[in-house]
Amino acid sequence: MAQSGDERFCRSCGRPLVQAARDGEPLIEPDELTTRARKILPRVARGEPERVAVVQNLAEGELVQGILLEEGIPSILRRAGGFDVPDMLAAGPRYVMVPASGAATARELLTSEVPDLGAGQDDLDREADPSRVAMRLAAGMLAALLLFGAVAGALYALLF
Repeated sequence: MAQSGDERFCRSCGRPLVQAARDGEPLIEPDELTTRARKILPRVARGEPERVAVVQNLAEGELVQGILLEEGIPSILRRAGGFDVPDMLAAGPRYVMVPASGAATARELLTSEVPDLGAGQDDLDREADPSRVAMRLAAGMLAALLLFGAVAGALYALLF
């Protein structure tokens, strides 16, 4: 299908068009953002963002984003609440969010590489929920403090 010179998007699929180099003009290499945008499939880029994975740090998040992008699924990383430490910006858990139209495909893609360990999606979400991990850590620290206080009190009573 022939496109006119002033059109910016393909009529049939909606992808951005690239102007061919004219005689004598150098061919302009696309930058990284343009290359990434061309990989995205429009049919999986619609809807509100949904959480499809929880990763432990920025490096894992970028790896998952790369896997999703190779399949044409756009994604964003969102920092989990409660872990915003200015000194360690790359540390802390992140949520991998994809548009609603691509959420099922993304979950399928990300779980296809992992062997089934008998845990459902709810179990995985519950285990990786940062607030649950923080509560477990706080409870453990409180128990350790109480145990230390009891031992110190008993030793003090015996010695003095």
